[in-house]
Amino acid sequence: MNIDTALKEAMSITGAVGVALVDYESGMSLGTSGGGDWLDLEVAAAGNTEVVRSKLRVMSSLALNDSIEDILITLHRQYHLIRLLNSSRNSLFLYLVLDRERANLALARHYLKRIEADLQV
Repeated sequence: MNIDTALKEAMSITGAVGVALVDYESGMSLGTSGGGDWLDLEVAAAGNTEVVRSKLRVMSSLALNDSIEDILITLHRQYHLIRLLNSSRNSLFLYLVLDRERANLALARHYLKRIEADLQV
């Protein structure tokens, strides 16, 4: 599936508020969907690149021989889920914002994994 289709699929996840496909080396998003007045996905995408970079630096410092599957940030009203695409896809991640009252976190993680597997960039 292409980027637009992947973003539409992610927005169909119950509770989805916004989604972006982001390059964490540049901080630029390759595409976004959803968001709105209170959620600027371009700003969020750029900011979350710092989260990913920081975690990768810590893992390197600890000499962990592993990779990040996803990062979860839990807010009172939202989940922010960062799913790194596998290493053959360079430095990309899917960033999904979910309404905590409506979302099922386990299902959202499952759907993002499926979207990642089918995504052609």
